[in-house]
Amino acid sequence: MEMNTIIALVSLFIITSVTNILSTLKTILMSKKIMNPVYFLVFIDAIIFAFVLTKVTSSTGYEFSIAFALGKTFGVFLGNRIEERIALGIIEVDLFFSNRDKVVTIADSLRSMGYTVNSYLARGQNGDKRHKIEVVMDRKEFKVLQQLLDENQIEEPTLKIKNLTKVNGKISTSSAL
Repeated sequence: MEMNTIIALVSLFIITSVTNILSTLKTILMSKKIMNPVYFLVFIDAIIFAFVLTKVTSSTGYEFSIAFALGKTFGVFLGNRIEERIALGIIEVDLFFSNRDKVVTIADSLRSMGYTVNSYLARGQNGDKRHKIEVVMDRKEFKVLQQLLDENQIEEPTLKIKNLTKVNGKISTSSAL
């Protein structure tokens, strides 16, 4: 295989990976209703896609199709990793405990950090008393909650996590610290 072909294949792989990173982020942003960056991503993606499509369809070997497919796969993988790092969005986390003292400790700790916290007495399986903590936070701050649970020796708590598109009113989604 010639050096020019190898360079073209590597370039195709990299460019296709970048477009799929953009496409993955575009999809995630759209699902979270964060639209302004989506328009720019779609424009860049369309330009690159037109270039790549021309290169793949004008090639004579299967190598270009393989490089294209591998680039798309790797791009989705990297796009997902990037999204996990930036952790866009707002979540509502419901924690369920049997121990009232743990509920008070966790709820008060979260409140002192600046989060809006609600706590309730609930009924679990067979009508047993359970205590519920409800906290709304930025998704990227979920690690704060995990760390707080670890510090209080709470292992494998019962959690319910919901994605929210927005919150209104006097709800604080970020730590004040």
